[in-house]
Amino acid sequence: MMNRLIGRYTGTQPGALVVITAAMHGNEPAGVRALEEVFRLLAQEPQVNPDFVFSGRLIGLAGNLQAYQARKRFLEQDLNRMWTPLHMRCLQQMAPADRHAEWRELGELLEAIQEEILSYKPQALILLDLHTTSADGGIFCIPTDDRASLRLAKALYAPVVLGLLDGLEGTLLHYVAGNHFEVGGYPHYSVGVAFEAGQHEDPQSVSRSVAAIVNALRAAGCIRAEDVDSRHERILRASSASLPKVTRLRHVHHIRPGDAFGMRPGYVNFQPIHRGEHLADDASGPVLAPEDGLILMPLYQPIGSDGFFVVQEVSA
Repeated sequence: MMNRLIGRYTGTQPGALVVITAAMHGNEPAGVRALEEVFRLLAQEPQVNPDFVFSGRLIGLAGNLQAYQARKRFLEQDLNRMWTPLHMRCLQQMAPADRHAEWRELGELLEAIQEEILSYKPQALILLDLHTTSADGGIFCIPTDDRASLRLAKALYAPVVLGLLDGLEGTLLHYVAGNHFEVGGYPHYSVGVAFEAGQHEDPQSVSRSVAAIVNALRAAGCIRAEDVDSRHERILRASSASLPKVTRLRHVHHIRPGDAFGMRPGYVNFQPIHRGEHLADDASGPVLAPEDGLILMPLYQPIGSDGFFVVQEVSA
């Protein structure tokens, strides 16, 4: 079975602890492959560039290992909806031997991050959570309401979707935004961003994730702008060129148990839709677009709690 720790790289100079998570959903392999590529690039860089300096520490972690092995989004419940105070209280009351499925993943991932914080004692924790979508189309970043998070998201050179966390609950990004990872007085502050790299099996989703990681390391001050340059950056910029720079969430279609939700075929991220458009069907009949906008993350996989999102372009 794959190790949860994909890689660790500690620089010669002090700096932020950058934690990058992949496969929080087990059917999203691109982030794992991207992290493997980044650690390979970092290992080679001092050999080809004697002036290379890395400040801080980079940690790559796999999220839902059991679901990743099964190539499923999750086994019993969505790991990226479990980072709530209620779930954490339940986790603390469980003996480790009684934790199974996503409860085990939640406990082990939480402990892995806390151990890195206690080991490195960083002033700042920067977290990048890598994802992909079941639909084709555009890439995007999800910041929290924190200004530092928005600055980090813009530094990734991908479209930014504001307010998306308002339509979700219990994501890892919510947990980071609340500074809940602090242990032993460290880190002094935390910044988090999620990055959606494209469709699950698209090979370019790996390249886009590599570029996002490199850009996050630059923004965190871990590497200089001229270091670890690659073709992946060009792929990321090309993927973003025709997309709106900033959008804001307007609507989420939540799926309830028994809905039998089915998205109509052919929708892609950031595709324009119109009020009253027949987007999907469920047990109650047609599901219509509530307003004009751009569709995001239309659900084309058997498991998921959100059918689609509607966003609108806003000024940066």
